[in-house]
Amino acid sequence: MSEGRVEDIYRWLKAKAVSFEVKPGDRINEGALAREFGVSRTPLREALNRLVSERFFEFRAGQGFYCRGLEAQEIFDLFELRRILEMAAARAACERASDEGLRGLREELYARGLETQGLSVAEACARDEAFHVGIARLAGNAELTAQLEHINERIRFIRWIEMQARVKKSKKQHMAIMDALEARNANKAARLLGEHIEKRMDQILASVREGIANIYLDGGEVLQDQVLTEDAA
Repeated sequence: MSEGRVEDIYRWLKAKAVSFEVKPGDRINEGALAREFGVSRTPLREALNRLVSERFFEFRAGQGFYCRGLEAQEIFDLFELRRILEMAAARAACERASDEGLRGLREELYARGLETQGLSVAEACARDEAFHVGIARLAGNAELTAQLEHINERIRFIRWIEMQARVKKSKKQHMAIMDALEARNANKAARLLGEHIEKRMDQILASVREGIANIYLDGGEVLQDQVLTEDAA
């Protein structure tokens, strides 16, 4: 079994977990998956254990592997952590980023991050994430960037839920954040990013309820393929 094959299985399972095509709390049928991929259970469990460590699946002794739940407190905690990391990234980017780096981020934002009408929810979310991760990269801290990318994966389903409702507001906020970064106003950039990301628990609960309805009535793949009717950022 090649390392590449394990990676293929890992990526396939992760995509199913991110989108909740495997429903919250569902048990993973290892035998069926092993037959589908034409592999033994050893490499399959290698991929599953990796996803357990990343909090996309959980392992229950004597029972097996299960898909993660969609829990409001966990989502709230992740958004809170994202806010802390991104505010720190904004401050560091104002201090460390080169003029060329900031100019590149602006060009990317205005070329790809603002005009998303007609894109799918998943495509628009990817452009949104690219702007935020771009700020983290300008901060020059690889560990911070990696943590942010991992958080983005774990909250992506909820962000898909919210994308249509946030498009106009998000677009304006991204432009203001970019202006503050270019002015190297660290306090303003951090404040704007914090306001942009911050979530109240009632907002999270509403998104989780909508997410549960989507999972069991429509399926996550339907959500991510929905086409936006407004420009998003």
